[in-house]
Amino acid sequence: MHKTERPREGQSSVRQIPRTVWVLGLVSLFMDFSSEMIHALLPVYLVTVLGASALTVGLIEGVAEATASITKLFSGALSDWIGRRKLLTVAGYGLAAVTKPVFALASTIGPVVAARFVDRVGKGIRGAPRDALIADVTPAHLRGASFGLRQSMDTVGAFLGPLAAMGLMALTANAFRTVFWIASVPAMIALGFLVFGVHEPARHLEAEPKPIPRLTDVRRMGAPYWAVVIVASVLTLARFSEAFLVLRAQDVGVRLALVPIVMVVMNVVYAASAYPAGILADRFGRRGVLGFGVAVLLVADLVLAYGTTISLMLVGVALWGLHMGCTQGLFAALVADTAPPHLRGSAFGLFNLAGGVAMLAASVIAGALWDVRGPSATFLAGAAFTAVSFVGLLLLPRPATGGDALHI
Repeated sequence: MHKTERPREGQSSVRQIPRTVWVLGLVSLFMDFSSEMIHALLPVYLVTVLGASALTVGLIEGVAEATASITKLFSGALSDWIGRRKLLTVAGYGLAAVTKPVFALASTIGPVVAARFVDRVGKGIRGAPRDALIADVTPAHLRGASFGLRQSMDTVGAFLGPLAAMGLMALTANAFRTVFWIASVPAMIALGFLVFGVHEPARHLEAEPKPIPRLTDVRRMGAPYWAVVIVASVLTLARFSEAFLVLRAQDVGVRLALVPIVMVVMNVVYAASAYPAGILADRFGRRGVLGFGVAVLLVADLVLAYGTTISLMLVGVALWGLHMGCTQGLFAALVADTAPPHLRGSAFGLFNLAGGVAMLAASVIAGALWDVRGPSATFLAGAAFTAVSFVGLLLLPRPATGGDALHI
């Protein structure tokens, strides 16, 4: 029987992080390596090869992310009920892995939309159970670092993928489908790490059957949890799909084979900042680091709105990545801090559902503004939503007692 992981006293924060978190980080690394090889090219492929509009790209990305988030709601609640987080995590990663070849086979927009939809269903199935599993095996004082580490490793894959895509595009004379075929390999490696390297905590395997999740469980989440959900959702309205960063690169004159450099730059900064941001948040509180991250997004939007050169575009993209590193893992840590332990799966599911709805709205708005008013209007709208979310962050409730459980 696999024992519950307990960090030993006197170890550095890196050594204290449970083995399960490290393995899940490797799984995320290889799966994102696979996904970003495809996604770094997909917006340009849709527009230049399949003839899609920016609004169509926005709809595809928005519906895909909303699908993932809706699915997370149900998978999170199911993981609370059956107590088998790993089972659902494997199902989600497996489903995503088997969709990768469809992108290589598709010659019209329809199959691409279907593959993107199913891939995001897989993401939705795995997301909340995986995050709840990390919260289950990690002590409260290490949650910022643990979520930040997994996010950093995930993002390492997210910048290696576009790098590989650029190299393969150069080697194959822009053969999109060949690159899409090769992207299937790291996805299968990720699945192998998950199946053989992650073990369910003993307390899950030995637990008594739990009551069936009910809608009334929503009332038990508490005001601090819902405040986190609202602020994060408004921020998501400002942070529309990264597909528009790729389109902005093409708009300012980046050559087709080099367009993935956008995702490389963003994810290098994202990966480098997520873990340090988590450590800082564990030591000094979440609010200050989150506030810095939101302010950085505001600057990024303004740079991307008014910058018309490749160098300024890359500065804006780098700032976008810094914002992601300072916010995404910390919002996950706040969900773990504020949700009842026996409802963590449901809490992550609800959190991601709200974010998915916001992402759908944000991507549709961004695409429509792009088609009607141009790229500057898209990023200026993002700046406006960012300002609103910053005000909301300042109003987040602080812990009612002297403890630091919420560490806001």
